[in-house]
Amino acid sequence: MKDLINRYIWLVDTLTRYDRLTRKEINELWRRSAYGDGNDMPERTFFYYRRAIEENFHIDILCDKLGRYYIDPGQRQQNKSVTNWLLESYAANSAMKQSAIPTERVSVEDVPSAREHLPTVLGAIGDCSKLRFTYAGFSRTRPEENIVFHPYFVKRYKQRWYMIGLKEKSKDVRTYALDRVKEMTTIGENFVMPDITPEPFFSNLIGVTDSKGEVKEVVIQASPTQAKYFRALPFHATQEEKVGDRYSVFTYRLRLNYELVHELLSYGSALKVLAPRELVVMITNELRATLSLYDSADNLPH
Repeated sequence: MKDLINRYIWLVDTLTRYDRLTRKEINELWRRSAYGDGNDMPERTFFYYRRAIEENFHIDILCDKLGRYYIDPGQRQQNKSVTNWLLESYAANSAMKQSAIPTERVSVEDVPSAREHLPTVLGAIGDCSKLRFTYAGFSRTRPEENIVFHPYFVKRYKQRWYMIGLKEKSKDVRTYALDRVKEMTTIGENFVMPDITPEPFFSNLIGVTDSKGEVKEVVIQASPTQAKYFRALPFHATQEEKVGDRYSVFTYRLRLNYELVHELLSYGSALKVLAPRELVVMITNELRATLSLYDSADNLPH
């Protein structure tokens, strides 16, 4: 199954890189790949892969009037982040195989929750199956048991996988970190999947915590060096920039939450929050609380 998934990803990656290809051109590239072994991809196999890619990854491979195959550009944009993740994983895996690089020469972030619970959650989302689990949240003294949950979607953020969905007892949307989940099982009940997807849910959020507050115009002043980083990798999709002589001003449309405050603080003196006032207060309160830990010389090690 793993090798089959890699073949699907090879086809998506190839069409993404070359944009549009005829069956003949696909065959030429397939013969030179690690999967083709010098042989053409049979017509039946191609259409089987095409259908499987649509069913598994929700990516449509279309054919134009000239007989060239391509990925539906609308879907490519819609599924861009997931598609890129799949392609990056495939590219890294292929590069390591081809170069025969020792594993000790590659350092990656460990995401333990992906191995233990992610397959169960993804399966439950696909089947619209309810989950039952125990949750050992950091803010609770005792784990909460027998939570019945309707999983809607998942998100990876800072080395953790999170699942977002409906907590059946309270009937509100919750976010749970998979590394804090214990004893997860699917139960023999289905739920109706609502018309809710990750993109609009997270469209004005940094991280995974929804503050339920209104969207605010967040304005920050960044140093010239930091501005270059934001241009290369935007802080958020709503980013707009005004370039000054000694700094740049970036504007975003965001909800104020815990993750936003700590992300901004992580840049240190490279940026300054200008607005809104509520966010400036949140930032300064956090800074004061941190400085208070170092105010007394008695706290310093001898």
